[in-house]
Amino acid sequence: MSVILKDLNDYIAPSQACIKPVEVNKTADNNNNVIKIDDSGGYYEVSLDGIETKLQTAQITLDDCLACSGCITSAESVLITMQSQEELYNVLKLNKEAIDQNKPDQKKTIVISIAPQSIASIAAKYDLTPLQVAKRLTNFFKSLGVHYVFDTSFSRDFSLLESAREFVERFRIYQEKQQKNAPVEDNNVKSTRIKRNGTSGGGDDAMSEAKLPMLASACPGWICYAEKTHGFILPYVSQTKSPQQIMGSVVKDYLANKLGIKPNNIYHVGVMMCYDKKLEASRPDFFSEEYQTRDVDCVITTGEVVKMFEENNYDIKTSDESSLDDFTKTSQEKELLRSSGSASGGYLEFILEYTAREVFNITDVDVDMEQGVIVKIGRNKDFKETTLEIDGKPVLKFASAYGFRNIQNLVRKIKSNNSPYHYVEVMACPSGCINGGGQLKPDENIPIKDWISNVNNIYRNVNSLSPEKNDVVLNLYSEWLDGIDSEKSKKFLRTQYHAVETTLVNPLAVKW
Repeated sequence: MSVILKDLNDYIAPSQACIKPVEVNKTADNNNNVIKIDDSGGYYEVSLDGIETKLQTAQITLDDCLACSGCITSAESVLITMQSQEELYNVLKLNKEAIDQNKPDQKKTIVISIAPQSIASIAAKYDLTPLQVAKRLTNFFKSLGVHYVFDTSFSRDFSLLESAREFVERFRIYQEKQQKNAPVEDNNVKSTRIKRNGTSGGGDDAMSEAKLPMLASACPGWICYAEKTHGFILPYVSQTKSPQQIMGSVVKDYLANKLGIKPNNIYHVGVMMCYDKKLEASRPDFFSEEYQTRDVDCVITTGEVVKMFEENNYDIKTSDESSLDDFTKTSQEKELLRSSGSASGGYLEFILEYTAREVFNITDVDVDMEQGVIVKIGRNKDFKETTLEIDGKPVLKFASAYGFRNIQNLVRKIKSNNSPYHYVEVMACPSGCINGGGQLKPDENIPIKDWISNVNNIYRNVNSLSPEKNDVVLNLYSEWLDGIDSEKSKKFLRTQYHAVETTLVNPLAVKW
């Protein structure tokens, strides 16, 4: 049995129902019972004898959340009290009190990290350029008392580079097994060992036994779904952290050391396109027991930022601009830059091009321009295959799967040993991150498809720069992480996943 919430009157991106499995003890005696609803909305089960039994109301909490985005509304902050703009206001207020009371040791350094998808969404709403939005958001947050404003295009370069290296590691192991004529079951490398605590991933042993296809790990909605419903899939998932959490490592470790302060004296806020990012920031894996602090203390969505504009009478269309801080991906002329590829991060594009060069010595591949690859759209626009061939033979087969309908089909293929892919860029939301549940919604007279297309075009109109040419990131590998393949690099750039045990026979009743 499932409890289904319908007729939600707020913005819902991927689906129209929130579903929680509920265990019901059935008996032979209650097959013919009926349900009665009284004037107060209470539910009663009425037996054939006329005996009424009040039914318990199902309670849905964040612990039950499968991150399906079915209940993603602007009221989500009620459920996550530590993840809203109100918490940011509280920290700003405490900072002001510390200054007024001459207690500088109680003051926190406040850092904001903004996702480029959020910038594109705000740019579309207010008819501004992404650079104008970035500079005016910097001005807005600093006027409130924030100290630094960064963007996650910078940390995404770390994520792209690390993901590409991880994939090449897996793929070369896969090639070695093929060359030795060892049986490679279901087109996969030897399975990752699942530790007794239900953890998958982490460490060289796990990497040496990782599976293909490698599945992207940047979407927390997809990760939450995989952990709670398909534990077998976790060895396939990339161990590389998302841009949000890599920026958390940069801020709470590198920046803290640079400033000479402890990580718990920094309050780090992410501005994200997605409510699931709140869940990601709350994961125990991203909490420091030593300093009792999260890598990302609070996540607010694009829509919550616009609400902050209203609460502070801030007109971003006419506001002043402030110069961009370090750890913002910019050119020498201080123009915003992004990575090439999709608005979900460009993982498929970069990893395929990187692997083509590193493994096959092919340097003229441009996935974004469909140069040197074969691109095929699936039954819907949210599933796409990209293939690299040599002499007519496919050597790399990648795919992107957006939305839970496509994800379910992908999971079935992998489970039945029928997946032909080496890598899949997986995102929970249809149309990917640009259509995250926390993004701004269009006016009533604008079709949602046109709105998404416009935001996507704004995002893609920002010039791109390969992560391999981002000198700041490359220097941090040496200065901060002691090199590309160091233990410190793995500690701060990679993570692990945990299968969630359930006592229910059917842990997910998905309604399409």
